[in-house]
Amino acid sequence: MAQLFTPFQLKNITLKNRIGIPPMCQYSADQDGLANAWHQQHYAELARGGAGLVVVEATAVSPEGRISPNCLGLWNDEQANELKRIAQSIKANGSVPGIQIAHAGRKASANRPWDGDDHLAEGDPRGWDTIAPSAVAFGANLPKTPKEMTRADIERVTQDFVAAAQRALDAGFEWLELHFAHGYLAQSFFNRDANQRTDEYGGDKEGRSKFILDTFKAVRAIWPQELPLTARFGVLEYDNHDEETLQESIWLAQQLKDNGLDLLSVSVGFSTPDVKIPWGPSMLANVAERVRRETGLPVSSAWGFDQPQDAERAVVEGQLDQVLIGRAYLANPRYTYQLAKALEEEQASSVLPAPYAYWLARY
Repeated sequence: MAQLFTPFQLKNITLKNRIGIPPMCQYSADQDGLANAWHQQHYAELARGGAGLVVVEATAVSPEGRISPNCLGLWNDEQANELKRIAQSIKANGSVPGIQIAHAGRKASANRPWDGDDHLAEGDPRGWDTIAPSAVAFGANLPKTPKEMTRADIERVTQDFVAAAQRALDAGFEWLELHFAHGYLAQSFFNRDANQRTDEYGGDKEGRSKFILDTFKAVRAIWPQELPLTARFGVLEYDNHDEETLQESIWLAQQLKDNGLDLLSVSVGFSTPDVKIPWGPSMLANVAERVRRETGLPVSSAWGFDQPQDAERAVVEGQLDQVLIGRAYLANPRYTYQLAKALEEEQASSVLPAPYAYWLARY
């Protein structure tokens, strides 16, 4: 049996294989962060395709936390009721339902990627004021200067994460991911360029980690111990400070583990626009393996593992516990069957339950 198709247990949840579909924003909510027929069909189709885990896209913990006006939210019960249907559909179609909750920080109030991927123009009634640890703009296509958060703002956002996590639990999600990556609010607190605070939330790595750790601890207190609580975090920026940043990131990962983190999804910071990222197959495999080895945390990653042999190698060589594959599933929601064919996987149980008729597609 291919190692990619072996079960993966985390807490009381057992995934039928080590393939996960990571959160991928759809920018398709009609209004007020509500999921609609697009999301219902999209996530059911992904779950039907055979991956062990399907994680719903970045879902904002507050209106200001959305990336765009068309992003999902989880700050009220109406949103939770629509997401409950999605969680039920994912589970009914054979995958474990996960969700990522997020706050976009200074990257919020933006157009959808196909509408410019830039900040909404001043005066656009769809836009809103953004917040961040410091009044420092991201730059490039996102030039809006955010408001520096007060301590009251910080405490409010932490509680927004807690409230969203509780709604996610009540909606039936069995795997929760906190979005601490990609230059959004939490990553901005950790990044020394974005965070220029001089209070207890800035300065050294302990200060720059305080928002992340406080928020994690608050969510951990209400999320059941038997269900996976994970985080996605950018462990390096490719900004000529990679070794220092990675060492600090590993330190933070260890603190999160000590406070109950179950798995870290290893990613890139994306905190500054002018960096050269070495895109390519398995680009974070060695980095993820180092995080895994030095912290003892299970790890996953979503960058460059879409080819069957790369995905299999990452598991066999102990670089990843779980392989996340995104864009290949957008192109083909039943990509699991192509992986099975390429790796000569004949055990239907590692993909099913899913429609048996689709299992035939591996030939």
